[in-house]
Amino acid sequence: MKETSFAALLCSRLCHDLVSPVGAVSNGVEIMKEEKDPDMLVEVVDLVEQSARQTSNKIQFFRLAFGAGGGFGATIDLKEAHKCLSNFLSGINVDLDWTLEPKLVQKDYVKVLLNLALITGESLIRGGTQKVTLDYSNNGDALAAMTVSVSGKRVILLEAMKDALLGVSSFEQIEPKTAPAYFVTSLLEDLSGQITIGEQSDDSLVLQVHFA
Repeated sequence: MKETSFAALLCSRLCHDLVSPVGAVSNGVEIMKEEKDPDMLVEVVDLVEQSARQTSNKIQFFRLAFGAGGGFGATIDLKEAHKCLSNFLSGINVDLDWTLEPKLVQKDYVKVLLNLALITGESLIRGGTQKVTLDYSNNGDALAAMTVSVSGKRVILLEAMKDALLGVSSFEQIEPKTAPAYFVTSLLEDLSGQITIGEQSDDSLVLQVHFA
């Protein structure tokens, strides 16, 4: 029952994020049916194209962050994660600082990374920059730690999101908004990972995960 309830929360979250761009496409198509002014039609077509692109970017990101994106294999190339995240962040006015080399990484690690990127990206109220780093063990194969940090003019991490990330929220307190944070803590239990808030201020936020 708990899994079903969480699936419902996650579905509500996805619907909330997709309803705006999908609605814009629908409204644009309706206007195009009636509009006769060529200049106005050009503007409407641009709006529809932009909204359709935003919808596609969000669906591809959510597919990788929450679903079975990347095929049926156990790993995902970081190049694919980079592309999905970069396209997603472009729609919320966040610049991505990504210097990671292409590498196959276990899917659940990528899900953790993308959900942390989603959470920190949304904390940038007026846009800003996000940086992602990964640290590997001495042999270069096992992932030892990941850091997702953001900086901008105004950074706010909701207290409910913070509690869900740190695992102090009960399941009954989880809402669609904080579902990604709950998902991260669930994944980290299986990955033997520990999350910490390395820094939190009005203009920056650092989330770090260390793996045993």
